[in-house]
Amino acid sequence: MDHNINLGALRDHLIAIALNAGAMITQASSSATASLPADGTNNPSTKKNSADLVTETDKAVEDFISRDLKTTYPNCHFMGEETYVPGQKLGPEPTFIVDPIDGTTNFVHGWPYVSVSLGFAVGREPVVGVVYNPFSGRLYHGVKGRGSFVRIVRGDRVAEAAEVAGEAEEDRRLPLRQPAPPLTGLDECVVAIEYGSDRSGENWRTKVDTWAALGASKDEGGAMVHSARALGSAALNLCGVAEGTLDAYWEGGCWAWDVCAGWVVLKEAGGVIVDGNPGRWEIPVDHRKYLAVRGAEGSKGQRELVEEFWGFVKGRMEYEH
Repeated sequence: MDHNINLGALRDHLIAIALNAGAMITQASSSATASLPADGTNNPSTKKNSADLVTETDKAVEDFISRDLKTTYPNCHFMGEETYVPGQKLGPEPTFIVDPIDGTTNFVHGWPYVSVSLGFAVGREPVVGVVYNPFSGRLYHGVKGRGSFVRIVRGDRVAEAAEVAGEAEEDRRLPLRQPAPPLTGLDECVVAIEYGSDRSGENWRTKVDTWAALGASKDEGGAMVHSARALGSAALNLCGVAEGTLDAYWEGGCWAWDVCAGWVVLKEAGGVIVDGNPGRWEIPVDHRKYLAVRGAEGSKGQRELVEEFWGFVKGRMEYEH
């Protein structure tokens, strides 16, 4: 297989797909604050439990994305949330890793923190990422070695690749604050966390106990973070860390399609992504346990913050791949 793919052109094509997919999502929503159409066609069904939702829009958007990519890049593999087969492994081949709606629960409830997440990996390494929230208009993109950026898309866009090619004039390089301020400790951080759909067992206890330790006062032995946020989209959380509006994001239970695109955006903004369990600095994209920390000028305080965070993880998370 020819791996000599023009990543800039591929990024441009993914941006066009994301804009079209975003238009599908907003059109399926009765409004940005009430996402169930009157005809009931988008009523959610469940997968493994009542907190793991899927809608017909998830399926339709993934079908649109996969048909486009398989036509345009027929020699590349495809991994999508809604067509994933249990046991399917990410191989070294060039692979699109896609979540058609990251934040389905938000979409169902009308909370406009929803994204199209389009990643591309080669040799199991994320190299291109596009994340688009069609409700806020924030579109993030990055290519390995070329930086990451955010632009604001005004209104619904149905776009051809030529309209959005390259790094547009309205793109703003990430992180938003230049130079990025140093990381001085968890007690000055806003940290993203997520419930996930697993609500029992050791993984759940590890999450709950760790959240308590992060939030507790230092007199009680805690980190006393500025605050925690549970916003409901792994891809957008990673982009928030990339832009510096979040300082860190800790999660277990995600899949490769949740993080691949945001991984590129984060790392190209100077951020790091390491094991959600203490001790491992290099992890694969399908690791399922993640700690992301924003960039800082000269990486000042970054390693120290990771190690401080690991010190507050109460237990270990383990997930099947």
